[in-house]
Amino acid sequence: MAERWGAVTVLGAAQFVMVLDSTVMNVSISTVVADLHTTIAAMQSAITFYTLTMAAFMLLGAKLGDVWGRKRALVIGSIVYAIGSLTTALSPNIVVLFLGWSVVEGLGAVLVIPAIAALIADNYQGHARVTAFAVIGASSGAAVAAGPLIGGFLTTYASWRYVFAGEVLIMAVVLLFSFLVGDHGTRSRTRIDALSVLLSAAGLVLIVYALLQTKSWGWILAGAGAPFTVLGLSPVPYLVAAGCVLLWLFFVRQRRLVAQGRPPLLDVSLLRISQLRAGVGSLAIQYTVTAGLFFIVPIYLQLTLGLDALETGIRVFPLSISLVLFSVLGTMLSKRFSPRLIARIGQLTLVVASLVLLGSVDIQLNNWLFATGMFVAGAALGLLASQLGNVTMSAVGPTQLSEAGGVQGVFQNLGSSLGTALIGSVMIASLSSVFAGAVAESTLPAEVKSAVQVRTEHGITPVAVADVPKIATDAGVSGDDATTLAGLYETSQLRSLELSFGALALVSCGALFFSRNLPRDVVGGSAEPVPSRPQRRRSARRA
Repeated sequence: MAERWGAVTVLGAAQFVMVLDSTVMNVSISTVVADLHTTIAAMQSAITFYTLTMAAFMLLGAKLGDVWGRKRALVIGSIVYAIGSLTTALSPNIVVLFLGWSVVEGLGAVLVIPAIAALIADNYQGHARVTAFAVIGASSGAAVAAGPLIGGFLTTYASWRYVFAGEVLIMAVVLLFSFLVGDHGTRSRTRIDALSVLLSAAGLVLIVYALLQTKSWGWILAGAGAPFTVLGLSPVPYLVAAGCVLLWLFFVRQRRLVAQGRPPLLDVSLLRISQLRAGVGSLAIQYTVTAGLFFIVPIYLQLTLGLDALETGIRVFPLSISLVLFSVLGTMLSKRFSPRLIARIGQLTLVVASLVLLGSVDIQLNNWLFATGMFVAGAALGLLASQLGNVTMSAVGPTQLSEAGGVQGVFQNLGSSLGTALIGSVMIASLSSVFAGAVAESTLPAEVKSAVQVRTEHGITPVAVADVPKIATDAGVSGDDATTLAGLYETSQLRSLELSFGALALVSCGALFFSRNLPRDVVGGSAEPVPSRPQRRRSARRA
C-alpha cells in the first residue's frame, strides 16, 4: 500500500507548493509592499502575471512533457521552480520579485502542473484514480488552509521570504523521491510549432492585461489613466478584441497544422469532448472565485482595517479548513453519486456563499455571517476540487493525458488570473469612483473637493482608514475636514467590497452553465439508479 500511494504523495507535495505561493503572497501583501517600497497595483500585477505566465505557456509545458517524458518534465520543472523560489526569497525590489516569482516560478510550474495531472492518470485507475485526484485536490486545499496561517505567522514574526525558501526545500524532497512516480507513457518525437506558442501566449496576455487595467483605463469609456483613446473609447475593448483575434488565429493555425500532417500544439478536437469542456469550464470558474476572494478579502482586512498577516490568515481560515474537509467528503460521496450531482451541489453552494458574503459586509468584517460565508464558500470549492480534476482527465485516452493536463492547467490559471485581475480591478476602480462621487456630493469646501478630484482622477491606492486623516492633514486639509474625508473613505471601502462580492456572485452563477455536460454516472462504479419513466420525463423537461 505504501508503494501504491507513494506516487500521489510525491505529486501531492508538488501540488501543495504550486498553490502555496498565491495564498502566502495575498495575506502578506501589505508587508511585501512596504519591504520592497512598491504599490498595491504593482503587487496585483505580480500576482496576476504569476498565474498568467502559467496559463500562457501551459500548452507548451504539456507538449514538452510529451517530448521529454512526463516524469522528466516534472523533474526539470521542479528545478526551475526552486530557482524561481530562491530568487523570490532573495529579491531586493519588485522587479526581481516579478522576475523570480511571476516569470521563473511560473515557467517551472508549466512543466510541473500538466505532469502532475498526467502522471496521476497514468499511475492510477478506477476509483483509485478518483481518490488520487481528490488527494491532489486536498493538497491544494491544504495549501489554501495552511498558506494564510504559515505565511501570516512567518510574515508577522519573521519574514515572508522564509516561505519561499521553504519551497526550495520541499521541491528538493520532491526530486529526491521522484523515483516513486511511474511513467508508462511513450515519448513523442514531435516538433513544437513556435508560432502556435506565440499566438496563444500573446492572445491570453492581451486579454488578461486589458482586464487588469480596467481600474484606471475604464471598461468602455476612457478613464483619466488611459494611455490613449480611440474615438473616446478605452483601450480595453480594443486589446480584448485583439487578444480574441490572436486566439482565433491560434485555432486556425492548429487546424492547418493537422491538415498538413504536422503535430499541433493543441489537438483542438479535444475541445469537442463535452465532458472535457464541462470540466475545464467549471475549473475556470472555481479558480476565478478562489483567486478573487483571496485578493479582495486580504486587501480589505489589511489596507482598510490595518490587520497584520497572521490576523488576516485567521480571518480566512474558515474557508481554508472547509475546503480541505469537503474535498475529503466529496471523495467519499463519489462512491455513490455522480460527478455532475456533486459538482452542481458545489456550484449552487458557491452562489449561496457569495450572497451570504455580500450580506455580511460591515466595517470590521468580523461577524458570524462573514465567517459562515467563508466556510460555505470553502465547502463549495472543496466539493468541486474533489471531482473536476478526474472528470477532465478521464475524458481522454492515455495518449492525450499530457494535452488534457495542459488544457486543464490553462483554464485553472486563466481563471486565477481573471479572478485577481477582474475582481481586484472591480474593487479598486469602484473604490476610486465611489469615493470621488461621495466627496463631490459632500459639504466639504470647494478647495478640498478639487484637491480630491485631482488625486483620484487616475485612480487611488487602497490605504488603511486610520491613515486617511494624516494623509489629508499632510495635504493641507483641516482637522475636521480630514475626519469627514476618513468617514467618506470608510463608507466607500464598504461599498467597493459589496460590489466585489456582487461580481463574485455573478461569476459563480456562470458555473452552472458548464456543469450540464458533467458525467451522470458514478466514476469507477456502477451507473446511478435509472429513474422511473415519469421521473425521466420530468428530468428531460428540467434539462
